[in-house]
Amino acid sequence: MKQAAAAGTKERVRIKDGFWDAYAALVRDTVIPYQWEALNDRIADAEPSYAIRNFRIAAGQEQGEFGGMVFQDSDLAKWLEAVGYALGTHPDPELERIADEAIELVAAAQQEDGYLNTYFTIKESGKRWTNLYEAHELYCAGHMIEAAVAYYESTGKRRLLDVVSRFADHIDSVFGREEGQLRGYDGHQEIELALVKLYGATGERRYLDLAKFFIDERGAEPNFLVEECGRRDGVSHWTGRQQPIPSVRQMAYNQAHKPVREQDVAVGHAVRAVYMYTAMADLAGLTGDAELLESCRRLWANMTGKQMYITGGIGSTHHGEAFSFDYDLPNDTVYAETCASIGLIFFARRMLQLEPKSEYADVLERALYNNVIGSMSQDGKHYFYVNPLEVWPKASEGSPDRRHVKAVRQKWFGCSCCPPNVARLLCSLHDYVYTASAEDDVVYAHLFIGSEARFELKSGTAAFVQTSLLPWQGGTRFEWTEAPETAVSLALRVPSWCGGQALLKINGAESAYRTVDGYAVLTRVWAAGDVVEWEPRLEARLIAANPEIRADAGKAAIERGPLVYCLEEVDNGAPIASLSIDPDTELIPTFDAALPGGAVSLEAAGRRADLAGWDPDQPYRPLGQSPEPAAAELRAVPYFLWGNREPGEMAVWIRLSRV
Repeated sequence: MKQAAAAGTKERVRIKDGFWDAYAALVRDTVIPYQWEALNDRIADAEPSYAIRNFRIAAGQEQGEFGGMVFQDSDLAKWLEAVGYALGTHPDPELERIADEAIELVAAAQQEDGYLNTYFTIKESGKRWTNLYEAHELYCAGHMIEAAVAYYESTGKRRLLDVVSRFADHIDSVFGREEGQLRGYDGHQEIELALVKLYGATGERRYLDLAKFFIDERGAEPNFLVEECGRRDGVSHWTGRQQPIPSVRQMAYNQAHKPVREQDVAVGHAVRAVYMYTAMADLAGLTGDAELLESCRRLWANMTGKQMYITGGIGSTHHGEAFSFDYDLPNDTVYAETCASIGLIFFARRMLQLEPKSEYADVLERALYNNVIGSMSQDGKHYFYVNPLEVWPKASEGSPDRRHVKAVRQKWFGCSCCPPNVARLLCSLHDYVYTASAEDDVVYAHLFIGSEARFELKSGTAAFVQTSLLPWQGGTRFEWTEAPETAVSLALRVPSWCGGQALLKINGAESAYRTVDGYAVLTRVWAAGDVVEWEPRLEARLIAANPEIRADAGKAAIERGPLVYCLEEVDNGAPIASLSIDPDTELIPTFDAALPGGAVSLEAAGRRADLAGWDPDQPYRPLGQSPEPAAAELRAVPYFLWGNREPGEMAVWIRLSRV
């Protein structure tokens, strides 16, 4: 088992892509400044963040009470991480000055022993590490560590890295198996993957060992979280009252119901799960833990094979933002939190580093192009926390079961973990396009995103420029700019959406290729100027769901390349539920400059139920008395664009006019 090196630093991969450059510019020019205003509570009519204010109070620079959620610190941390990545590709002295000042504020809030958490500094200073089940102390620490590593690797500045290293040293003194230490772990995983990053940045082995400790202790007997709840007599942070002591079985919500190596079904809070799976994959690669890797494989297979939406969303129920059970994927009461899809992308990337298989990159691409970018408006100032596949605005307003499903994106949230999470992912997108195995002299292209790439392989330097036309056209081109004098391999993903049909040309001549684990592997002695043209077949198609997915029975969805499509009321009228699509329809693509940013829409033949023939006071009547649905022209748009024009109904899964 080998772990491939991730390509991510600014010297190695730089994105230059017609589609993604627009997002990068949006994040730099709008999202990061807007979120800074939000963190400072300067967005009119938006829920306050309190994040900066909390740090000012903790640092003694302002008087007041703690505001917001117990995990509010993490919003600033994720913003700083996004800024770090952004500065790594586009230096901005003014943004760097603002970030440096924020870092100084964080440093000023740190306690003498290295502890750093504004809630427990301001509000409950005597209760550190007494409610790991609910209070997110290590979760907040993990996000600040990730921010520090990103900022250090992009700018070379150690200030925040030194702060979090002191904090990690403090955590290492508190947790462990020595007498007087806590044999525990956080209720919300995050610290584990962060400590792996800190180990990578500092070379300090203790941080890797601490990450392993947290993973190994989770779910072990006696159950730490159950015992901790007992020590607090069940008093809850959220209610302030005694609650029944949870059972070990209930710890499935925190993935702490059994040791992680024994888990094979994705359960509980979806974000916690994928953050933990990411750390498990990291540790499997760095320590050679084959048992941990096998657990990652089982959990991946269950999650993506039985509990994932077609958009790459995971976590189907709003009760606990959690997984429910296999094939339970409702479209209208869905949760599919943005952070969960981002965590799924983290996990997919780690699995690609361990074993390059196209299934991981297929899911990564699906979540990225649909759930993640669809969660943010095209103006960069409005966000979905929940990412539904079916929206009926009246139900969102009037049904208690669907009030979490918003018909329009929000300016900000009291619990605003998702917006800065999107920013940090998009600013670090260069980390996800390739991996390289220096030992094996192979570069894997996982995503078809225009970029300049450079890798140091065993045989020498390999460098090329990728030019991509996705997602609107299917061709991508690789031109070598530097190559070793001996044979090396370029492995191109055969995306699942092309049905195994992809045309390869090398220097203009059509060429055969061998496929290994879903990658077309091209091995030869390359030279500067060599050109590889890779054309996976790109055509719109109707997709059926497994019959076990009851919510989608008798329905179809539309895909074109990496994009899922949907019907919106603004194009098709209401109710969307009255529409059906002909199963043999031709899906006709048209580039529509009027769509936000310009996009390919699809025209299809369908049917519309005759509402005029119904008495509004007659809910039911014999089937034979119902008029035949009339022919209708349907218009589908990319899911990631829905809700950017007029509020209204939306649906991804469409009834078939006949089955």
